[in-house]
Amino acid sequence: MPRAIKDEVEDLEKAGVTVIQIDEAALREGLPLRKSEQAFYLDWVVHSFRITNCGVQDTTQIHTHMCYSNFNDIIHSIIDMDADVITIENSRSDEKLLSVFRQGVKYGAGIGPGVYDIHSPRIPSTEEIADRINKMLAVLESNILWVNPDCGLKTRKYAEVKAALSNMVAAAKLIRTQLASAK
Repeated sequence: MPRAIKDEVEDLEKAGVTVIQIDEAALREGLPLRKSEQAFYLDWVVHSFRITNCGVQDTTQIHTHMCYSNFNDIIHSIIDMDADVITIENSRSDEKLLSVFRQGVKYGAGIGPGVYDIHSPRIPSTEEIADRINKMLAVLESNILWVNPDCGLKTRKYAEVKAALSNMVAAAKLIRTQLASAK
C-alpha cells in the first residue's frame, strides 16, 4: 500500500501540486493493546508513511491528518513521520490535545488544530474562531500554527461550508493583523 500511495504522491507533484496531504497513518487506531507489540507496530507505520513521500522535492509540503487521538504516547512516532504539517481534531477538546506538542518534546513541524467542529451544522462566527485561534496561540508558537477545520467537509452542505470557511479565513486575517501590530 505505501508504494501505491507513493506513486500517487509523485504523480500529484509532477502535476504541479506543492502541498499534499497523506491522511491518517493509523498510529493510534491500529496500535496493539499489548505493550510488547507496540514498538514494532509504530516503527512499521512510520516507515510505511515515510515510503509514501520519500521521493518528493524539498519544495513540496507533506501534510498528514489524525482524528480524535491522545498523542502523548505516540508523539515521538509522529515526529519520526517527518511530515511538514499535522492537522488534528481539536474543536471538541478545548486545546487539551495541544500540550503534548510543547511539553517535553521538540515538535518543530507545523500543526493545524481544528478551529471548528465540522460534524455540526452550526456555523461558527468570525469572533468565535478568532477566540479559538488565540487560545491555540497560548499553547503553540505562531510560526507553527496552521488554521483549518477539524477534518474533511463531506458531511456538510455547500452553504454551510462556504460560510464557515469564510468566517475562518476572516478570523485568520484578523489574528494576523493583531499579531503584526503587536510587534
